[in-house]
Amino acid sequence: MRITIDATSALLRSAGVKSYTYHWIRHLRRAARGDEIRAFPYLNDFGALDHESSTLGLWQTCARIALLHAVNLPGNPAMDWICSGSDVFHASNQVHNAPRRVKLTATLHDLTCWLMPQFHTEANVRADRNFAEKIWKRAAGLIAVSENTRQDAIRLLGIAPEKIHTIYSGVPEEYFSARPARRGRPYVLYVGTIEPRKNLDTLLDAWQQLNAGDFDLVIAGAAGWRSEKTAARIRKEAVYLGYVPEGDLPGLVAGAEVFVYPSFYEGFGFPIVQAMAAGVPVVTSNSSCLPEITGGAAELADPKSPSEIAAAIRRLLESESRRLDLREKGRERARQYRWETCAEKSLAFFRSVVGS
Repeated sequence: MRITIDATSALLRSAGVKSYTYHWIRHLRRAARGDEIRAFPYLNDFGALDHESSTLGLWQTCARIALLHAVNLPGNPAMDWICSGSDVFHASNQVHNAPRRVKLTATLHDLTCWLMPQFHTEANVRADRNFAEKIWKRAAGLIAVSENTRQDAIRLLGIAPEKIHTIYSGVPEEYFSARPARRGRPYVLYVGTIEPRKNLDTLLDAWQQLNAGDFDLVIAGAAGWRSEKTAARIRKEAVYLGYVPEGDLPGLVAGAEVFVYPSFYEGFGFPIVQAMAAGVPVVTSNSSCLPEITGGAAELADPKSPSEIAAAIRRLLESESRRLDLREKGRERARQYRWETCAEKSLAFFRSVVGS
């Protein structure tokens, strides 16, 4: 079986989708045992994961981006030639002219462009809806990163339930063995992009109510869409680290007293799974996939309520026994999210699509 996966996100500034693509393809290749995993545009080696820039060098990246633009020219059948010999093309929304002679599959990461379009640019909404019509609704099979995402796709897009398979993503092994980084004061941590969907203004409101004088609120993440006002406020009311390289994140996460993630909607929620794997008690939202992914191993709060978020953080900061309880439950829950398991289930999914 030969599978070609659109891995263009590895060349772009991207967060969750890039993490997924990077770790998923690497583990698929390790698990393949005779199957061939190709990565478009000709990504045999990914280099190091960096959310702010390409995983490849400048000239290698430019050549591949040029190829992407070429295959996206209206009516260009080049993807049929590139995918020659493949059984499956696993699409992302970067390739506009999908090949016509192979089975199409894709991953459903989230449905926020339908549920919360106000948290996206108009261009992003158009691109995702176009992708849904051209790929998701035509695909021979789809992977959903959570059951919540699967149910959203069934309800909002009318896709047949039997076409969508829930396969959970993984957490890098480094988080299970992470040693806490040292900082001057104990801290509550958020890691993620600074953008409206992540709900950081409500977190800052909650932190003001909490008045936790012995703790810092530490926020790590790159600036995203429509982040200027929130970023300015973060710099005044919290300790802002900006983008933290992947290699430094496990120690930073493991050193936190509490990890807080009040996002309005997530498809899977990599940061909370990483925190649980590192043995850090989590406060997160009671919406979207987050109750499903945490599975009783986190404090949940209404993301629209600063008082609920503040109360959940306070419960953990004031109760060592509760923190210990969630550390143990979180680690146990996180062990369910392994990239090796994701890869094996994904290969079985591809075999079912191909019919082998």
